[in-house]
Formats: sequence, C-alpha cells, structure tokens
Amino acid sequence: MIVDVLIEIKARQLVQTFTYLLPPELEEIVYVGSRVLVPFNNRNLEGFVLKKYQLQEQPQYALKSIAEVIDDHPVLNEELLELGNYISKKTLCNLISAYQTMLPTALKAKSGTIISKKYETYIVIDKNCEVKTEKQKQIVNLVLEKGKVAKKECSNISSYALNTLLKQNIVKEVKEEVYRLNDKNKSEITRVKLNEEQQTVVNAVLDSKNSFTPFLLHGITGSGKTEVYMHIIEEILKEKKEAIVLVPEISLTPQIVSLFQNRFGNKIAILHSRLSNGEKYDEWRKIERKEVFIVIGARSAIFAPFTNLGIIVIDEEHTETYKQENTPKYSAIDVALWRAKYHQCPVILGSATPSLESYTRAKSGIYKLLTLKNRISKHLPQVYLVDMKNEIKKGNRIFSEFLTQKITEALEKKEQIILLLNRRGFSTIMSCKTCGYVEKCPNCDIPLVYHKSLNRLKCHYCNYTKHIMESCPECNGKEISTFGLGTERLEEETKSKFPNARIIRMDVDTTSKKGAHERITEAFRNFEYDILIGTQMIAKGLDFPKVTVVGVMNGDASLNVPDFRSAERTFALLSQVAGRAGRKDLDGTVIIEGFNLDHYSILKAKNHDYEGFYEEEMKLRRKLSYPPYFNLGLIEIYGSDYSICVEEAKKMAIYIKENIGNKTIILGPSNAIMPKINNIYYIQIILKFKKTTDVLGTLKFIQEKYRMNKKVQVEIELNPIRL
Repeated sequence: MIVDVLIEIKARQLVQTFTYLLPPELEEIVYVGSRVLVPFNNRNLEGFVLKKYQLQEQPQYALKSIAEVIDDHPVLNEELLELGNYISKKTLCNLISAYQTMLPTALKAKSGTIISKKYETYIVIDKNCEVKTEKQKQIVNLVLEKGKVAKKECSNISSYALNTLLKQNIVKEVKEEVYRLNDKNKSEITRVKLNEEQQTVVNAVLDSKNSFTPFLLHGITGSGKTEVYMHIIEEILKEKKEAIVLVPEISLTPQIVSLFQNRFGNKIAILHSRLSNGEKYDEWRKIERKEVFIVIGARSAIFAPFTNLGIIVIDEEHTETYKQENTPKYSAIDVALWRAKYHQCPVILGSATPSLESYTRAKSGIYKLLTLKNRISKHLPQVYLVDMKNEIKKGNRIFSEFLTQKITEALEKKEQIILLLNRRGFSTIMSCKTCGYVEKCPNCDIPLVYHKSLNRLKCHYCNYTKHIMESCPECNGKEISTFGLGTERLEEETKSKFPNARIIRMDVDTTSKKGAHERITEAFRNFEYDILIGTQMIAKGLDFPKVTVVGVMNGDASLNVPDFRSAERTFALLSQVAGRAGRKDLDGTVIIEGFNLDHYSILKAKNHDYEGFYEEEMKLRRKLSYPPYFNLGLIEIYGSDYSICVEEAKKMAIYIKENIGNKTIILGPSNAIMPKINNIYYIQIILKFKKTTDVLGTLKFIQEKYRMNKKVQVEIELNPIRL
C-alpha cells in the first residue's frame, strides 16, 4: 500500500504531494488526514496524508517508506480536508498553508513542535490497613471520603505522613490529564423571557434549522441579540448538534463566555490567539472528544473540528478582524458559509451596523433579513455633535464645555463614562519648534509616536523605538514640542481635569499581557473605575449597565484615511460606541467632538439612521465602481530595492492589460498607502471586476511566475478589507 503525503520545502518555495510506501505493520494505523514523518533528501519532514491506496503497478523509481506515524487519528477530518481545498482556491494560497492555518500549533505539520499534556497527581487508597498517626488518619479519611484527592492537598496536611503511607502501599499515586483552562463559572441563571421581536427572530431561524440558510440579523445596539443567540443554540443542543459563536475582539470573549457558561455550564470551549499553545491544544481535544458542544472565540474558532454542526453565529459581522491579514487571507464569514452549507445548517450574521456587502445580499434575497428595531431598555441614547473649532477659541483643546459638564454630572451621580480615542500613544508626532523637523522611523519613513510611559518614540508598523530627542538634529534647537492626541495623553489630561475620578485605559499597550482584557473589563463592570478610556476595542459588544456618558474625541479623524471604506468605518465606530451608553434603565448621552462634523456618516450616526447611511454610501460606491457593485483584487509587489519593484510592477500591469478583458478596471501601479515598512518598499495594482473568473487565470499565472523570484515578492488578495 502507498500514501500521498503533502509536504512543504520552504527553501525551494515548494508545496506538493510525494508518494511513499506504507509498510504492512502501519497500514491499520495511518489515516487520511493524519500526520506522518517522511524522508526527503537527507532529512525527515512532517506532512499530511492526503491519499491512501493500493499500488496498481510497479513504479519507475524506488519508493521510500514513511519513517514514523505521528497521530493515532486524523487531525484533519474529511470536512476540513475539503475546506482546505476551498480556502486554497478562494485565497490563491498553497494547500498546506490552508491546512496549517486551521490547526493549533501542536497539530501543525511542523518538525520539532512538541506540546505536552498536563497531568495532575492524585492520591487514592491502595489497601485498607490500620494507620498509626493522627496525620495519616486525616489523609486516609479524606481520600476515603472523596475517592481521590490532589497530592498537594494531602501534602498540605503532612508531607511526611503522606510519604509514609505511599511507602507502606496504603495509598498510591495516579496521574490524570487535566485541561489548562478550567471552567470557573457553571451556575445556572433564570432564562430571560424574550420580547415579541426577539421571539420572531428565534422562530424564523429555528424554522430553517435543518437547511443551509444565511440570516442577517440587523439589530440595533442593546436590542438583545446575545439572548437571541442563546435561545437558538439551546434548541439546537437539544437535537445533539453543535454550535460555533464568533466574536470580533478578544476583549469580548470573556463577557460572552461568562454569559454562555451561566446558561450552558461546562459545555463550552474557547479558541482565540491569546491562548497559549498548550491551552489551544487542550481546547481542540475537548472538541474532538465531544466533551463540549459550543465553541466561542475569535476568527480561528471557525475551524473547530465539530462533526455535527447545527448553527454558526457571527456577532458584529461587519468587523474587519474576521478577515485574516496574512496568508492565507481568508474571511471567517466565507468559511462559515461554506461549513454551514456542508452541514446544512443556518448561519446568523449579527450587527447593528452590517457591512454594505452583507446588507446588499440581504436586500437582494441571498441572505434572509431579520431585524430587531427596539432596545430592551426602550430608549436610544441622545447624541450631540460638538464643533471643536469653536471650543479651541475658548481654550478647550480636548474637553469641550458640554462634555466636561456631562462627565461631571455623571461622576456626581456615581455613573460611569467611556471616552473613545482611536489612536494609542501619548502624541502623534514630536517636532522641532524652530525648523519644523519631525522625528521619523528610519525603516518606514513615517513619524514616530511618542509614548510617555516608555519615555520613547515608537513606530507602530515595525516596532522600532528610540529615545526622545532633547535637541533638534537639524538645527540643534532645544524647543521640542509634541503634537496630536493619543490615549495615553488623554488619560493624563482626564486625570488632571477630574482628579477624584478613578480612571483606567484599554488599548494595545495596556492589554499586551495575558488576561488583561478580562481584568480591565471586569474591574470596570464591577464599578472599580469611573472612566474607561480606550481605542476601538471598547467600541463594540461590551455591556456596562452604569455607563451613561460616552465621549468621542476626534470623531471625524477616521474620515481622513485614504480608503473607500472610511465613511463606513466611521459610521460603524460612532454607532457602536454610542451603543455603550444607556443600555439598562439609565438614560444615555453621547458627545462626538470633531472639526468636520457635517459628513453624512457622522450625521446619520447621530440619528441612528443605518438605512439613510446605506443609501448615501451606495450612491458613491456605484459611481466609483467599488464593492458591492464590483469585486476588488489587490496585487502587492514588494522588495528591498524600490526601482526593481517599480520595474516589475510596470511589466505586470502591461501583462494584465493584455490578458484581461475590457470589463476589468485596472488602477496603478502606484505606491501603496504605506510605501515603506521595515525597509521593504510596496507597490500596488488594483483591479475592479464583476466576475472572479474574469481575472483568476491571469492572477494565478502571475503568482506562479513570481513564486521563485528572488528580487521581488508578490502577494495577491481578492476583496481586501483595506487598499
């Protein structure tokens, strides 16, 4: 018998299957989808078995035998093997990249990766005998009462007595595997009675529970979408089926896990990138062993190896984090739709601000549209716009008079406040007052951001850091100023303005340590702090009952980003963060500060008018041939030599124009928005097309042509989130 094994030789940029002999003694223990160790030239490589079959005729060359079997069961089941093929074709990546991205590190085909299982040592009775000392009696009685007791608990009574009992074979040690993540909260809570709107949504989904049906749930902030998800999943579990729930931010995972554990106990596994390799391995095996029926997590949780899926929920479906930024650049929504079709089950895409593409699909009947138009608390927050041009004349550079007044009132009432500023760091740039010199990153040629807590300047693209300049390197001037506003400076200014307020900040810098998201959100929920300052990670999904005031600093700043989705991002961000205010019985107030507040995305967000925003934005998209009217293709050409990148990009553009029909719009080549990152130059070509089949052949040819090119590298992405 022989097997085809998929392996990757990175030095040659080669990914393909090779055929190996399967010794008779291994035939029964090697499965399609499992990993094996195979000889290749003078070394052994790990690979995935893709095919197992009988040899029909003698090969023309001598076949080598596989060296070792790694798994006692397939790590890629039949569905995941098919899914890998889909991702490979959809994202133009090689097959092994698709398989590797699905699996936790412990199960990837990667030599030298060893993740050990965690064991706990227990003490059990070995034989019944009389014991002499009081301590020995305590230990024996404890073990008799519980059946087994953790060794460390017995040692706490007396290590000496325990060792004596072990030597006399009265008790013995047994090792049992334990998971690194243990469920902390398993209490049941009273089920919430749904209102009429929510029940209508639940009924509509359950009516399609045995068929592939994509639903778009457009529910305003605070309308009870999570409760709807839980009611549906409860019914699905009764049929012995499984559920996947995706959330966009790791910061949202603890909150939703807590809610689900209260309802479903320990039937839940968690998957996201902040888990250690060991924790991911444990959670994966819980799923494989059918010990859990619900998986909650960020993007990668969509690959949970369930075999009887009954529902997939994607919360805040508009969020860009559902698209992976590195290869393979898959969309978790695309993968969810594929898996739901495979299992013939419904998918729910939920959002208060659906992406334009999703809402268009719903309006055209590709998705079924469900709506929740009313808040559980019955009232939406009042939104006010404050023009900072007038405030600056009064000397108010950060806090307008109105925002200051509302924060003061909330603090007096023992209510909570959220302040959003979507820029981390202390200030945007550090500059010389005399000559205007700005300190830039030598690798990326962009201004460095000042971080006061580090007392350093930092590049947010390549992480280059340096000491702050004390004098100007150009003119030796001593007057150095900082410009712009980041969350770190906002925190300092807030402490200065409201000295008695308890303030906490949540951004990338304060959440780099494990568990930081959970600690900050729990502390704020428990009213240990009065004011939460943060970037966009605090804007969506979080539920804080005492928050009555939300302030947005520089609310128009995201409109200045040169990207066709800037208005959509601005509307979504403002709508979502506004939704954090007044979620329970208290009235909410939202103050958006900015300089150009007459843009339709801001005006529509103020009025909670998604439909109005959709109509306005779609006019622009139609006029400029952007999604959802056209698909996009982004070709990035990058390398260390700028002139070579430009030359190759021009050749590529000529080839594309000669080989793609007139219906495709070609833009470029031109410098990327970030033309230089970490001493690598980026040139891009943008394609706008109606049908993927019109461009696929040409793009595949380009990809293969440049696969072994040592001067430049080429990355191709279909329907990128950012241009």
